Amino acid sequence: MHGWPHTFALQLDFADLLPDFDVVVVSLPGFAFSPPLDEPITEARFADLMHRLMTEVLGYERFLTYGEDLTANVSDLIAASHPDTVAGIVVTHAHFLGAAEREATTDADARAFYDRVDAEAYAMSGYAHLQHTRPDTLAAALHDSPARILAWIAEKLVEWSDTPVGDPSAVGRRISRDRILTEATLYWVTQSIGTSFRPYFDGGGGDVPPVEVPAAVFIQRHEHDNPESVARSFYRDLRVFERLEEGGHFAVAEVPAAIAERTRAFAREIPLHARSVRSPERGGAPIPRGRGA
Repeated sequence: MHGWPHTFALQLDFADLLPDFDVVVVSLPGFAFSPPLDEPITEARFADLMHRLMTEVLGYERFLTYGEDLTANVSDLIAASHPDTVAGIVVTHAHFLGAAEREATTDADARAFYDRVDAEAYAMSGYAHLQHTRPDTLAAALHDSPARILAWIAEKLVEWSDTPVGDPSAVGRRISRDRILTEATLYWVTQSIGTSFRPYFDGGGGDVPPVEVPAAVFIQRHEHDNPESVARSFYRDLRVFERLEEGGHFAVAEVPAAIAERTRAFAREIPLHARSVRSPERGGAPIPRGRGA
């Protein structure tokens, strides 16, 4: 699942590197060719919709889940809510502690990480404030010119990717100009930049319960100091924890071969076929596992 400001198209190179998998590349409602939902957009609603797509519509009994940006929590929710169908979760946007948890933590590494994130938030969050408070006014301006849409999107692709600060043209080493132009074109021809703001306007984030299914966490460069202790407390069956040497916010687009290789290796190590397993954390009755897809 993609996030904002990208679309499904930015994940196609990654999908092409997994010919031995069935890869379902989702186009979120309100993005590109996908019509928006006529209801408030929440993470819980997205999670329910994506799970129903995989099981009721496409017929998979077991699958891996992955989300970027605004679907990172959605992916966590799917895995936490449906351990019977989710064989494992691949993560490049590791879980963040909530505000109250940050305030209460005595973990020095966690405190240092969130202090850094908070210190950078003001300069980096102007786009989010506009999309949250004035989405329709902003959309009207962006829809008036393809150059404006390109500028709005490219700024984020540069700032959030693993691109050297002060050298925006170097983004092409991570995300090609053709890919950037494709993203802008998809928003332009479908006039969907406004509806892509809906998750920001509607909000709808909530508590995400801990994930009990096998997890592989790959820390991308912008969160290089995200502590392992937080990941281990949230992803209760953490099989892999690795800090990527390359790749930023759009990891599967920036380093698709690296993430594809790691996804394949992770899939080899987890149960994809039918069996019952007992949760090591909670005990109790076995959790049924469906057959592999």
